[in-house]
Amino acid sequence: MRLDRFLAESTELTRGLAKRALIRGEVSVNGELEKKAARHVQETDRITWLGERLSLVGTRYIMLHKPEGVECTARRGLYPRAVDLLDVPKVERLQPVGRLDVETTGLLLITDDGQWSHRITSPRRRCPKAYVARLARPLEGDEARRATQAFAEGIVLEGEDAPTRPAELTCLDDHHVRLVIDEGRYHQVRRMLAAIGNHVETLHRESVGALVLDDTLEPGEWRELTPEEIALF
Repeated sequence: MRLDRFLAESTELTRGLAKRALIRGEVSVNGELEKKAARHVQETDRITWLGERLSLVGTRYIMLHKPEGVECTARRGLYPRAVDLLDVPKVERLQPVGRLDVETTGLLLITDDGQWSHRITSPRRRCPKAYVARLARPLEGDEARRATQAFAEGIVLEGEDAPTRPAELTCLDDHHVRLVIDEGRYHQVRRMLAAIGNHVETLHRESVGALVLDDTLEPGEWRELTPEEIALF
């Protein structure tokens, strides 16, 4: 790898800024000052910039407990971005795996591995996602049974022609339900519950596939996935 590329990969420097740092004599390789941007280096070389040893940023796989009021977008908008909660180098490379709307909390995966992300979000994979919703009013009488059956068969959402794929609805108590879906239509959970005449007051994602949100993470906290968790997808 060229030295200027190594610097750009391991720091916040662009390739252009890396070349300027080399010209200024800020970089050394294996203890010797180096000014040639085109010099080829190995990861095993001891490369320092302003006295600090550098290492390449590897592929990242992150679990975030997304709080309310945070967007899952790459561009900056009205709300803070989920990636802005991460104190990691080269954060601009990271992308959320799928989307949660601003009001929804819970498990959000973030990575810079596009293939891994695609395996989770591809409609062909039908990766199940579990949500807990607090409803504005309880499902009363026979309503819960009818809603469970309707979701299991698939329902047509407003403005769409094709019914949803079969989904699993479980009543947890008078005002809370768990809904498991394996597709990702726009605001799907909220729209499905609106279709049976209810309103979602809060929505929280518990799991993606077999991966469950770490209950030790407070809203806004994150951790890297273990190798075993990465291998689930």
